[in-house]
Amino acid sequence: MNNFNFCNPVNIVFGKNTISQLANLIPSDTKVMLCYGGGSIRKNGVYDQVISALSGKEHIEFSGIEPNPLFETCMQAVDIIKEENIGFLLGVGGGSVIDAVKFIAAASKCEGSAPWEILVNHGTNVSEAMPFGCVLTMPATGTEMNANSVISRKSSDEKLAFASSAVYPTFSILDPETTYSIPKNQLRNGIVDAFVHVVEQYITYDIETPLQDRQAEAILNTLVELADRVLAQNKDYNALAGYMWCTTQALNGTIACGAVGDWSTHMIGHELTAFWGLAHAESLAVVLPGVWKHQFENKKEKLAKFGERVWNLNHDTNDENAVLAIERTVEFFHSVGMPTSLADYNICKDDIAKVSDRFKQRNTIVGEHQNIGHKEVGEILTLCL
Repeated sequence: MNNFNFCNPVNIVFGKNTISQLANLIPSDTKVMLCYGGGSIRKNGVYDQVISALSGKEHIEFSGIEPNPLFETCMQAVDIIKEENIGFLLGVGGGSVIDAVKFIAAASKCEGSAPWEILVNHGTNVSEAMPFGCVLTMPATGTEMNANSVISRKSSDEKLAFASSAVYPTFSILDPETTYSIPKNQLRNGIVDAFVHVVEQYITYDIETPLQDRQAEAILNTLVELADRVLAQNKDYNALAGYMWCTTQALNGTIACGAVGDWSTHMIGHELTAFWGLAHAESLAVVLPGVWKHQFENKKEKLAKFGERVWNLNHDTNDENAVLAIERTVEFFHSVGMPTSLADYNICKDDIAKVSDRFKQRNTIVGEHQNIGHKEVGEILTLCL
């Protein structure tokens, strides 16, 4: 096991009717900016709950945050913050809204460099951020309990991530009842998103992290067990509560402690979103099997363990279990309605060069062994056709 530091300061408020606690969670003497997306919170009743809880607090609203939040939109919010003397941000929505709020919080305190440099430097230049809290309405990314954010830039077709301890939420409210009206394809996305978050931290190579492995497997097994109930959309509170907590646990830092992460699937997937607009989970489901096939020799021991403990495989050799583990994962993605090939999105072989060229231009090297560069990215995406 590797050395690690672990500190997660986020106050999680979980359960029914917890949005009403906003009044006690937000500082009483500050002006609040309520941030949300396209208006779904107005249709499912969450907006009314939030406004009721904010009664008596000075606040303004900023809406229109996109599913892949844009730098340009975030900077509009930064301008308003400075004009309106905002002291606290409240993000209400899914991962896109919360990611946007994290960037807005950091950019509003940005001094000495352009806000875009936050993303170019992956957050290394962030020393402070405006305080903010979250009301999660769409479980998927785990951003409600971590210090990560991903932002897109329309003008340059880029999607970049940053991380900083300055952008941990002060609190996150998780009420499973807010998920009752989520469309089926977005529930599917959340299941796949959390699943891939876990395996990016788990299926690397063995450095004797038995507890973290079992924690990862528990999340994966729970997602598989609950998938049908979640997708049934019958307001199954306990299934949705379990699903919501899985998505949070998948990327709150716990299973990463002392372990080795990969994240090549994410880095490649971000470019599929930047160029062709795939949802985050859609890009992950396409790229993951290709990464595993390309890196099979490096990952087969963990793939075999994953096959045994999650898919209940029991063949004679690790190679057999590892190969079948990849196949079972693809089958699972298909079972929840998730496509797994570039062809499903009309992306052809000639398009692959756009992604590999971007890796070359940035001299980006990824993977747990730092052995995936632009050439390997092209090979991986060819396996995803």
